[in-house]
Amino acid sequence: MRKKLELKDYQDGILNQDRTILARAITLIESTNPDHQKLAQELLKSLLPKTGGSKRIGISGTPGVGKSTFIEAFGKLLTSQNKTVAVLAVDPTSQVSGGSILGDKTRMNELAIDPLAFIRPSPSGETLGGVAKRTRESLLLCEAFGFDYVLVETVGVGQSETTVAQMVDLFVMLLQPGAGDDLQGIKRGILEMVDMVVVTKDDGDQKKIIQKAKHDYQQALQILRHDGWIPPVLSCSSLTKHGLPEVQTSIENYFRDQQEIILNKRNKQRLDWMWQLVFDNLKDLFQNSVGDDEIKKIETNILNKKMTSPEGASELMDLFLHQKLTSS
Repeated sequence: MRKKLELKDYQDGILNQDRTILARAITLIESTNPDHQKLAQELLKSLLPKTGGSKRIGISGTPGVGKSTFIEAFGKLLTSQNKTVAVLAVDPTSQVSGGSILGDKTRMNELAIDPLAFIRPSPSGETLGGVAKRTRESLLLCEAFGFDYVLVETVGVGQSETTVAQMVDLFVMLLQPGAGDDLQGIKRGILEMVDMVVVTKDDGDQKKIIQKAKHDYQQALQILRHDGWIPPVLSCSSLTKHGLPEVQTSIENYFRDQQEIILNKRNKQRLDWMWQLVFDNLKDLFQNSVGDDEIKKIETNILNKKMTSPEGASELMDLFLHQKLTSS
């Protein structure tokens, strides 16, 4: 049986860059046990002064675009320069076991054994955005640990995938050649949040297709973006490594030249995170106070057209307020 760790054990382990302790700290963060959550929040608060030094990069893309292959190739490029990389890879959750089902470490064989890299797969659960509920906290732990880069890989592209853009400095969208099909499948709201587009699989005899895809994406971004920052559109091959140095240069230029944008992003993200937690806690409080039976009863009335949705919402709020008043 493993030794039970106290707050100081976690603090010392992370500040001394003990990866076993970091892994256990992330497990603590992800736990739903109230005692674990209390300890986790104490740990986070104590480590906050040590956070903020990493480059936070979110990586998303259409299914099959090669996110894991890109992250491994990009991660290996960084570690070859003696830079440290943490990868928070959010797997789809098994509906049977509740655990991760893709196994990111098995999809990033070389990076997984790199002493300068750390990969942590986490099940996405039911959290909106395909990002595990505690990914933000895990990111802070990795920053306190001292990683130069923290990469957050998301499940795929969808309207809720914009969640990842709300916790990183740079949001990279990976897209495949064949711009027409991809542009049709990408929500406008996601493109408006993108900071960089990378067209993957730039190898073989696809030069003309790649160039057309890059042109189409650049045109779309110029139409959608009006905040002074037009995301660059690059291409690379994760297999041949063609284009990867240019991707890194563009990323480094962004972090060097866009300090004000990054600072504003982080300030907004901290407040957005607080309010999201408030709304999540209110939802839990509401459901626990009203009870499943009453909620299902009103849902049934709405589905059977015996009650309008506004009437249902009003009745649920009355039940909630009555419950809170009588219990106080």
